[in-house]
Amino acid sequence: MAAGYAELLRTRHAARLLVGTLLGRLPNAVAPIAIVLFTRAEGGSYSLAGALAAVYGVANAVGQPLLGRAVDLFGQPRVQLPAAVVSALGMVWLAAAGTGSAVAAYGSVAVAGLFTPPLEGGLRALWPGVLGGRQERVHAAYAMDAVAQEVMFTVGPLLVTVCVALWSPAVALLVLNGVGVLGALSVVVSEPSRTWRSEPREAHWLGALRSRGLLALLGAFFFVGAALGSITVAGVAYADDHGDQAVYGWLMAALGLGALIGGVFYGARQWAGAPEARLRRIVALLAVCYLPLMLVPGPVAMAALAALAGVFLAPALACAFIVVDRHAPAGTVTEAFSWLVTFFGVGAAIGTGLAGPAVELGGTAAGFGVASVAGAAALLVLSATRRVLATAGGGHPVAGPPDGASGAVAQAASGAPPAV
Repeated sequence: MAAGYAELLRTRHAARLLVGTLLGRLPNAVAPIAIVLFTRAEGGSYSLAGALAAVYGVANAVGQPLLGRAVDLFGQPRVQLPAAVVSALGMVWLAAAGTGSAVAAYGSVAVAGLFTPPLEGGLRALWPGVLGGRQERVHAAYAMDAVAQEVMFTVGPLLVTVCVALWSPAVALLVLNGVGVLGALSVVVSEPSRTWRSEPREAHWLGALRSRGLLALLGAFFFVGAALGSITVAGVAYADDHGDQAVYGWLMAALGLGALIGGVFYGARQWAGAPEARLRRIVALLAVCYLPLMLVPGPVAMAALAALAGVFLAPALACAFIVVDRHAPAGTVTEAFSWLVTFFGVGAAIGTGLAGPAVELGGTAAGFGVASVAGAAALLVLSATRRVLATAGGGHPVAGPPDGASGAVAQAASGAPPAV
């Protein structure tokens, strides 16, 4: 498995683009915790900290598809680097002005979120050219990308706490956003980024959203995001029940570890059948693995259940990347990937909002129940839109064996080798 990823990273430009993208996305990954820590250090309330983080998230959700469309129209260097600089300046504004002025505080985080560069979608647009257009290598790169995201979202908060411990929350904002600009710079000055051009596109105000298949996928991953967001809140309630906030860290680490393991195994294999059918099976397994969380056993068993709940997350994301690629209208690939990021993020925010009242009304188990319901809803969307997803964005049937021929995920779950 590791050898397969190592072979991908030895491809010219691959390692640089992956690392540069991860560094460029670091400010976005750590923004919520960095904003909260900075606000508290300035004497602001938890309500203000949460509101500022929420404004950042909403602005980010709005900006990603808009900037993604701009990348498709004007190329990566003209959009990604200027956006990264403006986003970083928004955080510099916050660090300099503090939270004394509500207008300045909200304005700064809104600018930072709105101009977060769509590096994630940009990298996925580059993979086919970097990897010679070989489908199996591109699919493996998508899986590697999903695994790398889990690493970043695990390590990122640790970096924030280290910076705060060494210096201050304000310096942490400046350092991490400076690293983000350098990461974006590393990507856009590379040959693949400079020479990449989007396919010719049909002028349409809906852009990527005119694809019915893409809309179906976005609807499903809105609920996947909601499930993940609800787990973060329910995990805090579980830790409170056990009188130890460290339990929350262990649960989130276990969830991330499960996703890492699942992503590594998924990317190491070649899968037969249409990815749309495979995605339904993966999401079904994802939804089933959320159910045991409602048992809320002791911390050790709960950590094991959290790891199980994470196993199919990275494979679901990796498979979704393939489906996006197949359904995005010509010339809209960066925008399409950015919409996936947006819907997932908005879903996570709503899941977070729903889990709080659920915990208050029905206890911790009810909070985890939100994740189960959201997982089932994601599967329902994919099942209800089965025929829509069986047709590519351009209106041509998706190639591949019929749905019944794709049993790879079930085989993987039982330990049998997948069909190739």
